[in-house]
Amino acid sequence: MKRTKLSLLFALTLLIVVPAAYGQESEMMRNRTREQMRTLLDKVGQRTDVNVSFRLSDKQPYNFVGVMREGLANCDSLEIVISVTSKETIGFRIYPHYRGGYVNVDKARNGPGLMRKLLQLSDEAFLFWGMDSSSDVFAGYTFTLESGFPEEAVTIVLRSIRNTDKFIGDMRPNIDGTSPQ
Repeated sequence: MKRTKLSLLFALTLLIVVPAAYGQESEMMRNRTREQMRTLLDKVGQRTDVNVSFRLSDKQPYNFVGVMREGLANCDSLEIVISVTSKETIGFRIYPHYRGGYVNVDKARNGPGLMRKLLQLSDEAFLFWGMDSSSDVFAGYTFTLESGFPEEAVTIVLRSIRNTDKFIGDMRPNIDGTSPQ
């Protein structure tokens, strides 16, 4: 009887202590990744082929935000959101701003055509394309951190974001009916 109670107490202790310890380790890793990302963004954001100042989000302490404004022919700007997730990934979401707002599938002149273009570009382009729960269009990329912090790969993604502008030019007939540029 005492053995059963002792075994039960031991099992309950493990159920409480192990997840708590794992949660602390996971949060420590997330914090470390956030600091690595902050350092990299401060360095790479200043490069002429990126030229974006990133800051920590006011709403989400594990998101960095920045806006690319220069060298764009089709977009007003590109809003960049980089998330350090609790699932050991880093997610990029690049929201094009076009004619004063987000590109929105529901507001597009040809929503089904725009969605087909997004699917086609997801197959052909470096960044994938999608739409969020508000039907706003974004380009994205996701890294897993199982092999460590991917500094060089993140730099390549940051340098590739400017290319998103060209794809918005290709989407223009579906967005507002204007000719592609």
